[in-house]
Amino acid sequence: MNTTRNEPADTRSMGIVHSALRRDLRRTRMVLETPPHPDEPRRRTLAAHILWMCRFLHMHHAGEDAGLWPAIRAKNPAAGALLDRMASDHQQIGGAIAGVEDGARAYGDDPSARERLLAALTGLEDVLLPHLRREELEMMPVVATTITTAEYRTIEKKYFVEPKGFAELGMEAHWIIDGVTPEDRDTIVHVVPAVPRFLLLHGFARKYRRQAAVLWGTSPASTVPSLRVAPIEEHS
Repeated sequence: MNTTRNEPADTRSMGIVHSALRRDLRRTRMVLETPPHPDEPRRRTLAAHILWMCRFLHMHHAGEDAGLWPAIRAKNPAAGALLDRMASDHQQIGGAIAGVEDGARAYGDDPSARERLLAALTGLEDVLLPHLRREELEMMPVVATTITTAEYRTIEKKYFVEPKGFAELGMEAHWIIDGVTPEDRDTIVHVVPAVPRFLLLHGFARKYRRQAAVLWGTSPASTVPSLRVAPIEEHS
């Protein structure tokens, strides 16, 4: 990574994490909507994966609410209105996540709950995807001009890395870098120090590949890459 610790915060990791969420929401919808629908082993694995993504999203927003947003608010009072919008978005998303969790549990037990789960996913996407876009295109530039890379990395470590166990981080790392560009992969892997980075990347690769094979197989969903946010549209 070509960054220095005291430069304006390098927030690229945030967009890469968001891109993994967009990717697997797309993949999940493709699997649920496209016949043949999942058999029991795939269905249960998919339901468990959706629940994992919901937990990940809860923890991700908790880290922002407890660590990142207070740091920005303290140093940049002018960002208050945008930070209030982030908090309001998180409340809406929290309710939508609960609906998806209920739908995923039901689908894991009963394939007839597929439409219920799809409806819940639509409800989540309706509030989550605009929020991710707003956060990347509006909030992250404010973060970059308010704190340094060193400060951002400290928050990232304390609130997004340290609360998680090693095995959880190992699977999460492979999930995030699935389908990314080489540049984005380099950005993510250097969030973790060299020795644990090696163990994370090499100790969990096979397990992640096995899970991905059950989830997506060789279907078109397996080829969906990390989905970066679309740029702001230009209107003529």
